[in-house]
This record gives sequence, structure tokens and C-alpha cells, in this order.
Amino acid sequence: MKKKISSVLLGLVLLLAFQAGSAFASSEMNGIIEGVVGTPYSYGGSTTRGFDCSGFTGYVFKKMGIDLPRRSVDQATEGTKIAKADLKPGDLVFFDTSGKVNGGISHVGIYIGDGNFAHASTSRGVVTEALDGSYYKSRFVTARRVMDDKQYQALTVEAAK
Repeated sequence: MKKKISSVLLGLVLLLAFQAGSAFASSEMNGIIEGVVGTPYSYGGSTTRGFDCSGFTGYVFKKMGIDLPRRSVDQATEGTKIAKADLKPGDLVFFDTSGKVNGGISHVGIYIGDGNFAHASTSRGVVTEALDGSYYKSRFVTARRVMDDKQYQALTVEAAK
């Protein structure tokens, strides 16, 4: 009986994961991000051969027709400041990963929804992970919205089925 219940629960989890995966690829932004997940980290990199954090965000937004400054500290001055509680997919999220944790900007990623963001990790390349994960939660500094409502609707909202 326990095996049967476990099998049913596993099936439900896989079904939900599959549906989340389909939704992930159904917007232009998420399709671009999904296409580069796994790309290795490369300091100064801004191409599919390798990305650093701001090279990754710049690449994704450039593919969507939006230019961002090259450095994360400069990207943190673009658009409108957003409270963490008000994040929408496509917002930039900024962190202090310098080791000093003094509020300086040293890392950037893209919020993708459901409490997750995509970024170029120095050790793992382009990945998605929880914004409130043990490492990033205490290092969060600010967030910026760089897309207007029209761009947001066109680029990040799930495509109609």
C-alpha cells in the first residue's frame, strides 16, 4: 500500500514539474533563459560560449530588444526600484557577494517567478535557484524593473495555449 501511495505521489510531482517546465518555456524571456542554462561561467563573458552575471543579463535582455549597461553595478541604476515582495518575472535582482556584505552590488540575476531567479554562477554556470536560498537570501540588496508594462506583457507572460 505504501509503495502504491508513493508511486501516485511521485507521479503527481512529475506531472506538476512537467507542467511547470512547459510554462517556463512558453514566454519569450524564459525560452531564452532555458536555452542558455548550463552555459559555463566566464569572467567578462557575454556570449553562449560563457557568461559572467551581467553578461548573462545583458544577453537575455538584448535578445528581447532591451539594452542594459555592461556592469551589474550600472544595471542596478536602470529602470525603477522594486520591493522584493513586488517582484515580477523579468525584474533584475542584485546581490552583494563580495564577502563584505556591505550593500555593494557585485552580482545580478533575473527573477523568473515562483521565488526563483536565473543567473551565471561562478561555480556552476547559468542556473536557476531560489531567491531565498541559504546563500542569496542574506546577500539580496535591491531589485529593478527595466521593462514597461507593454514589454512585460509581450516578453514574460505565458503564451496563450
